[in-house]
Order: sequence, then structure tokens, then C-alpha cells
Amino acid sequence: MTRKLLIAAAFLTAGLVTAALAQTIEGLDLGAIQNRAEEQAKDAQAFLDSVAGRGDAAREDARQIADDGMGALKAIDTSKLPKVAGADGGAVDLDELVTGARGALEAPKSAPLFIAFASLSMPEESLKRMIADVHKAGGVVVLRGLPANSGRTFATAMRHVMSQDAAANVAIDPRLFRAFNIQAAPTYVTVSTSFAPCDDFACKTAVPPSDRIVGNVTVQYALETFVDAKGPGAPAARVALANLTRRD
Repeated sequence: MTRKLLIAAAFLTAGLVTAALAQTIEGLDLGAIQNRAEEQAKDAQAFLDSVAGRGDAAREDARQIADDGMGALKAIDTSKLPKVAGADGGAVDLDELVTGARGALEAPKSAPLFIAFASLSMPEESLKRMIADVHKAGGVVVLRGLPANSGRTFATAMRHVMSQDAAANVAIDPRLFRAFNIQAAPTYVTVSTSFAPCDDFACKTAVPPSDRIVGNVTVQYALETFVDAKGPGAPAARVALANLTRRD
């Protein structure tokens, strides 16, 4: 069990940015766009607190995992990162992505109302379209963890599927995968209200009422299905769908 918790800590200490869906439904502000996530050091400290009482060796191992993860991220020489083409043909600034991952981020952030759970193992075209559509809809694409626990590897892998302006709508947060018990990607979820995932890595957040679709369907199909079903996630889906189909 300790080993599993340490592996989870390794993913969290190297996490990137989190973004949330900005929506207004019937005059009620359901959450502003959130372009930054919690400071990863706080996640690491939460993990250390969660293993308190399990022995000095476990706590020391956890701290070492946390320090190693943050150290690897800080060691990246951003001046040597290439400027590569993104999904829209524009440059994806890997320097900016890594710098954002290191940022000191202050307050805990709430979970988004429209979430698309994804994996880098998805077909490139499917992931590319998902990110573009979720970005336009105002939601967030969430991945479980970093490949090889490397922020640079993640940024490089994303260059073919993500435009620069969509970077704020891509997140790494294993807590959300655990909270919604996500077993497959892609999975689309809309929730009735905003909520804060718990930071104890042994806990499971009690999520608000929500709707979900599992499978390789388009973002528009998922949102239209949520709206037509009139379930608890329908209000959030309706706003996201309006964003997606709006002509700029």
C-alpha cells in the first residue's frame, strides 16, 4: 500500500496546470476560468500528512519521492527547449508549459463542471479534436499522470495535438480520475455544481450529481446527449454546448 501511495505522489509532484469551466447559468456564477492549479509542493505535503503515523521510513520515502519529482522539473533548462509546431500550425512554447508547471500557485482550485478524461494512448486525431473542442466549450481535458514522470516528455508528446491557447485547458489530476472512478478514456463528465477534490491520497471525494458518457464520441455528441437527457449535468452541458457551437 505504501508503495502505491508513493507512486501516486510521484505523479502529483510533477503535475502541470489545471483549468476550470467558466459558466453562468440563470445569472449564477458557477465558476471562473481557472488557468492555474495548486502548488505541487502542497500536494506533496498533503501526501506526507496522509502517511503520518505509518512510520518514519514511510514518511522519509514519501518526502524523497516528492523532492525528486520537483527537482526533476526544476532541472529542465527551458532555454534549450525547442519551439515546435502545435496542432493549429502555430508554435507551442514548451518553455511556457514547463514554467507554468513550476509556478507557485496559491489557493486550492475547484474541479471543472465539464471534464473530458483522456489518455496519451488515444489516437492522435481523436485527442487533437477532443482538446480543441473542449477548449472551445470551456471545459478541461484531464490526464491521469505524466509519461515517465517527465514534464518535458509530456509537453513534447502534446505538441501534435494541442494549440498554444488550449494549454490552459489541459490538466493532470489523478484525484479526478479517482473521484469519478474513471476506468477508460475517453470519458466525458458534466457535474451539477463545482466541488473541491480532496488532497488526502487515501481518500475518495464525494462528487456532486453528474452525467457521463464513455467511448470515442465527439464532444458535441456528448454534450447534446447530456442536454437531451435533462440529468443533473444538463445545465453545465447546455452552457458548454453553446460555447462550442457559437460562431466566432
